[in-house]
Amino acid sequence: MTIAIGTRVDETGTLIRDGGAFYLRRDAGGRWELELHRTPVDLVEKRVRLVGTLVGPQLVNADGVAPA
Repeated sequence: MTIAIGTRVDETGTLIRDGGAFYLRRDAGGRWELELHRTPVDLVEKRVRLVGTLVGPQLVNADGVAPA
């Protein structure tokens, strides 16, 4: 399934860090790479809710990441 660039994203999953990048391991399967405005290091490896906009293949500009 292909999701169009510009689509709003509102999903839950586990926030993971790989090197200098952050990802959401999606409950629905797969993962999104995240462009973050702040670094949520306190939420790494925890269940979170992501709200943002798809800006590239598998890349989400996050408006917010919060505990789920």
